Amino acid sequence: MEVSEALPEYERYTYADYCGWGDEKRWELLDGVPYALSAPSQAHQEISGSLHNQIYSYLKGKSCKVFAAPFDVRLNADAGDDTVVQPDLLVVCDQAKLDGKCCVGAPDMVIEILSPSTVLRDRVLKNRQYLRAGVREYWIVDPDVKMVTAHVLQNGEYVAHPYGSAEAISVSVLEGCVIDLIEVFGGYGELS
Repeated sequence: MEVSEALPEYERYTYADYCGWGDEKRWELLDGVPYALSAPSQAHQEISGSLHNQIYSYLKGKSCKVFAAPFDVRLNADAGDDTVVQPDLLVVCDQAKLDGKCCVGAPDMVIEILSPSTVLRDRVLKNRQYLRAGVREYWIVDPDVKMVTAHVLQNGEYVAHPYGSAEAISVSVLEGCVIDLIEVFGGYGELS
């Protein structure tokens, strides 16, 4: 997903404002600042599909659920309600956080797939948001260098673990779940 524009700022927007913007365009809110999202590339979709498929297959018959964008996550619904994100993928194990429309609170795991215009937002701004909300595992997937950096929450901080395209990653929040990066990165070739 790419940030294509921001609305003029008038104070800060909240989830209530966000709900009134209609469905013509997709948005995210970070600390009340809105960002419009554009359609992802083919490579982005293929990577997302492979990750979703592997996690979904692992979760069959289990209580955790995996969701793909667009699916709203209200990270601070209990305090300000001014941060609403649409991660590329998310895993929720506490069914009480699902209200039929979105995830209210921190998912257990979030995956963001970088595009040229989202690098700063995904690596810095959202990283801070996910850490502050208590997301236990945050992956940043970089299609250009075929690499995943898994940020695992330990003692209130993220510890980063980089993985190359020929490796497998054990998902820390899903015991026994292993993601094959050859399958993730091998399917889309040199598409951008």
